[in-house]
Amino acid sequence: MQKLQVGMVLIVAVTVIVVSVLASTLLMASQRIPNSGDVKAVGVCVYWDSGCTNNVTSIDWAFIEPGKNTNVTVYIANKGTLPLKLNMTTEDWNPASASSKIFLTWNRENYVLNAGSVVQTVLTLSASSDISGIATFSFDILITGTEYA
Repeated sequence: MQKLQVGMVLIVAVTVIVVSVLASTLLMASQRIPNSGDVKAVGVCVYWDSGCTNNVTSIDWAFIEPGKNTNVTVYIANKGTLPLKLNMTTEDWNPASASSKIFLTWNRENYVLNAGSVVQTVLTLSASSDISGIATFSFDILITGTEYA
């Protein structure tokens, strides 16, 4: 009878361990996707700092997780003599299918940036919660300032 009790305790212990491992796997079902991308500026300058000394040429988004946002703060400067209307687009997605599951937004679309001014800008990268099949990706960000009359 004592052997039976030891055997039952062993079976229960193994079952608890297996269930714990499976539960922790389910709780950690997020996917981290590495990325980096180049930043191209037309008519404006993009900097890491408000003093406009550290130019942004690329952004390393590190890892993004499905269903979550990652924010990066940059500063956009108008070094010209006329006001500019700001616009942002993305291009050169690799793989191309990433553009339908990963999205870049910002808080300065159609913003009018006066001549000689600098504005703090937040870029937000988000991945769809149902993203799959993308282990790494890259894309370019194009920030354009168009003369505003």
